[in-house]
Amino acid sequence: MKVDVIDLDAKNVGSIDLADEVFGADVRTDLLQRCVEWQRAKRRAGTHKTKVVSEISGTTAKPYRQKGTGRARQGSLRSAQFRGGATMFGPVVRSHATKLPKKVRKAALRAALSAKQAAGALVVLDAAKAEDPKTKALAVRLGKLGWGSVLIIDGAEIDAGFSRAARNIPGVDVLPSAGANVYDILNRETLVLTRDAVSALEARLK
Repeated sequence: MKVDVIDLDAKNVGSIDLADEVFGADVRTDLLQRCVEWQRAKRRAGTHKTKVVSEISGTTAKPYRQKGTGRARQGSLRSAQFRGGATMFGPVVRSHATKLPKKVRKAALRAALSAKQAAGALVVLDAAKAEDPKTKALAVRLGKLGWGSVLIIDGAEIDAGFSRAARNIPGVDVLPSAGANVYDILNRETLVLTRDAVSALEARLK
């Protein structure tokens, strides 16, 4: 499919052919959901933790004698039934990451790109470069383009000036082509790909 290419001043500077197998694939919402859950699980810190009996500070003495009191036998005041005691079966430090086959991850990325293309939310940019790497100047240019919530994906390397200028603009994310992922694509309204990004993604996903 043929798509127009624009620059940061919204001028048409040519066109580019997008591969149908990458940008015109079936939008599998089940794969998108699986991939987003996989990414979010990997991002979890997993540092939540409660104390078990051996980690509670306190006396090790038996609270009272075993027999003759009429009460239930007790061996420690650090047990879960006492105030300030341990937590039974509480969370422990662990990884929440799961496994997802590479084929499924690639198919989900194709589905995400195709969903943006089908919704008319995919824009091809000639180059993501800023001659004047100032946040205010770039914010004005992006505002004129109507990109309030946008993910900009460049080639193998991001222009340092452009990245620095875009860093503090709310709702604007900039990634290299190797960092393209389903969650970030779906998390923004508009997806902007440079020519280099299109070439890299097609080589990666074909």
